[in-house]
Amino acid sequence: MLDFSEFSGLVLFMFIFTAGFWLLIFLLTFVVPYWIGGTIWENMKLKKKLKKLLKRVSKLLI
Repeated sequence: MLDFSEFSGLVLFMFIFTAGFWLLIFLLTFVVPYWIGGTIWENMKLKKKLKKLLKRVSKLLI
């Protein structure tokens, strides 16, 4: 049988363990894909701008 201090320690340990578990799940399913998708999106926009700029510069040089 557990006394109060052992029980409270077990409850605290389980809370910290499950909070870390759910935080890890949240990071892997939402934050990381959002970060990767945003990076890809920004790179695509920059490449599009660069392509337009190069087209305008080439027209000026010709």
